[in-house]
Amino acid sequence: MSQTHSIQVRINGTPYAHEVEPRLLLADYIRQVVGLSGTHIGCEHGVCGACTILLDGQAVRSCIMLAVQADGHELTTVEGLAQDEKSLHPIQEAFWEAHGLQCGFCTPGILMTLVPYLEENPNPTETEVRDAISGNLCRCTGYQHIVDAALLAAEKLQSKP
Repeated sequence: MSQTHSIQVRINGTPYAHEVEPRLLLADYIRQVVGLSGTHIGCEHGVCGACTILLDGQAVRSCIMLAVQADGHELTTVEGLAQDEKSLHPIQEAFWEAHGLQCGFCTPGILMTLVPYLEENPNPTETEVRDAISGNLCRCTGYQHIVDAALLAAEKLQSKP
């Protein structure tokens, strides 16, 4: 018989309360309990960055964090980036326009890495973008389109009213 813990979190502005096992990973909680499948699980060691979400506005790896550690916190997943279902966040628009999506598996983690990064560094160089996303692994064709998309996203965010 396993013991459970009550947790309350807000994900993309919606409150959730559940009883969870203490060993449940936050990524599994988001995907399996809450049903938000945009957060991907790649390596399960925090190395690939596919599971990156925002915890109180900071990028974290949800595959190396327990759901009980998120109790009382505000989480943002890729589903929460856009204002509504009919629009895209400027970073999502940039990835679409600059062909940064590729197969899309790593994309949610990269987007969630870039959100706080571009808030902190709104005018990055290509080298700085490459450094910022160096913890996110893309297994497709390389990073040039991703870097181009990140630079375009920075421009879009600066011109946003």
